[in-house]
Amino acid sequence: MDFSAPLDDLQKRAAEAKASVQAAATESRDKLRQRIDQAQADVDRATKNAKQQASETADRARSKWAQMRADASAKMDDVKAKIDKRTDEIDATRAMQDAADAEAEAMDALDYASWAIENARLETLDAIDARAYAEERAKSAGL
Repeated sequence: MDFSAPLDDLQKRAAEAKASVQAAATESRDKLRQRIDQAQADVDRATKNAKQQASETADRARSKWAQMRADASAKMDDVKAKIDKRTDEIDATRAMQDAADAEAEAMDALDYASWAIENARLETLDAIDARAYAEERAKSAGL
């Protein structure tokens, strides 16, 4: 199996995320809201694709990775609700605390993404090793 394409896609999406975040830092809240809505649509699309893939392979849907994707999807719903609630807040102290909490959540999400990438690397290397071993065993068995 060739893992280059999904790794290239992951690298491309990380670069796009970085560019989006850097651009957002200087935008108005209205423009930022549009960017958030687009990001939410992208997450929704990715979740839908993940659910479709999971339903096509029911055994894999029960895997730890499928569960983690479902948990991440629920987290995105929480983020969207917090964003919607934020516009109703008037208290400056509460808004400052909300900003600090959001920044901490963003750092946690980045840490999680880093962890997920390292796990993807390990799982991919394991898959390559499993395939090499299977082919080695098949060759020695004369298959």
